[in-house]
Amino acid sequence: MSAINTNVSSILARNALVSNERAMSTSMQRLSTGVRINSAKDDAAGLAISSKMTSQIRGLDQAVRNANDAVSLIQTAEGALVETTNMLQRMRELAVQAASDTNVTADRTALNEEFQQLKSEINRIGNNTQWNGTNILDKSFAGTTTGTFVFQVGANASQTVSLAIGNYRTTGSSSGTAAVATTTGGGAAAAQVSTITIAGTYATGDVISFNVGEKSYDYTVTATDIAAGGANAASYALIAQGLEAAYNADPTDGITASDNAAVLTFTGTANTNQFAISSTVGGLLGSVDSSTITSQSNANSAISAVDSAIATVNTGRAEMGAVMNRLQYAADNLSKVSANATESRSRVLDADYAKETTELARTQIIAQAGTAMLAQANQVKQTVLSLLK
Repeated sequence: MSAINTNVSSILARNALVSNERAMSTSMQRLSTGVRINSAKDDAAGLAISSKMTSQIRGLDQAVRNANDAVSLIQTAEGALVETTNMLQRMRELAVQAASDTNVTADRTALNEEFQQLKSEINRIGNNTQWNGTNILDKSFAGTTTGTFVFQVGANASQTVSLAIGNYRTTGSSSGTAAVATTTGGGAAAAQVSTITIAGTYATGDVISFNVGEKSYDYTVTATDIAAGGANAASYALIAQGLEAAYNADPTDGITASDNAAVLTFTGTANTNQFAISSTVGGLLGSVDSSTITSQSNANSAISAVDSAIATVNTGRAEMGAVMNRLQYAADNLSKVSANATESRSRVLDADYAKETTELARTQIIAQAGTAMLAQANQVKQTVLSLLK
């Protein structure tokens, strides 16, 4: 049927051009952005997958930076403890020198002056060592009682590495006390009885150092002690038991120790001379807080106290080194995971330029052909005019 009111051929050509124009526009957009999915209509499932991958990748990249920052923090702390170790070694050297009777009182007084100055410098380092404005060697971080740093080293919640950095000072910030009392029986051969009474408020990590005779002992207050203490902020009975256990691990001959509630009692034998006893509450290096080297006996006690402090610092530095190595491995692993996730996202999200340039060429040729066919379809209807002549 010959008709001019409805040009079906023109409509078909026009619809084909519209569809082809849409495909060509999509190819141009992908080639312009380099991305296959520019809208949810391009690939709804692929958009959701690539978005989740983007969250993971960005989280992983930030976790790498977090791990590197954590290494920097720990390096700062460990670097400060290097100098603390050097000073403790010098303090031990001074104590060994003072323990010899080749030194007179004036000599030991001079040696003790340097000894005390070094102790003060250890405390100053503990008080003032900071990273990003935060003290890191006095266990005061974020107001906690443990000084625990939690480093986020994963793209998702709770993927963390923790490190507790204690109070590397000779003095503590808590109000805990370990008061010493000494009594002696009436007879000349009566046994000496000395007690250490636990009182006050403690924090996890506080160190109670006590000397019995010429030997030093340490007990570190634990989280269990604190948890069991209730309103007292510490279980004095558990602390007294801990003191007894520390003493019995290396007992002084002729002296027995027993605990009862908050009191630790030392009892000598009937023919034992009085033994010196003292106690302090401080940081992890509290064993040297009351140490002096003004006499031979004091110097010998100081040697033991400094040895204990050096061992404590060495343990802390070893833990820091282990965590630094762990964080570096974690950062390396995160970088690899991020790279693989980025590659996976690329397969879903990125445009295939070989495919899209081929598609663009196809749609451009079809657009030209379609335009020509539309022109032909419009021209065909001109033949109807010959019927009207």
